[in-house]
Amino acid sequence: QVQLVESGGGLVQAGGSLTLSCAPSGRTFTMGWFRQAPGKEREFVAVIGVSGTTTDYTDPVKGRFTISRDRGKNTVYLQMNSLKPEDTAVYYCAAALYFTRQAAQYRYWGQGTQVTVSS
Repeated sequence: QVQLVESGGGLVQAGGSLTLSCAPSGRTFTMGWFRQAPGKEREFVAVIGVSGTTTDYTDPVKGRFTISRDRGKNTVYLQMNSLKPEDTAVYYCAAALYFTRQAAQYRYWGQGTQVTVSS
């Protein structure tokens, strides 16, 4: 069983920054970040390929969030700047075999970490 452990969530004021980390337990995967707010469906946030050279983002976070990976540590990061109250959600990292934005294509999921942005 592949395990993914997220960390770095917390409470921050609007305009602040947080960095999330995700460390898969096994092989290197395509890694995505998703988020889910109360009463809303899970939505795609960002994805990075196994090489670290290919990335994609949902439009609302472009220019504010950066996904990256440290191949030596097999760890993926999501740096979130200029945070807005609308970013408040549980953030999940997920692993897939292919580069994709679709949640259904991700095979393994972390437990989630809460990000709360106050106004």
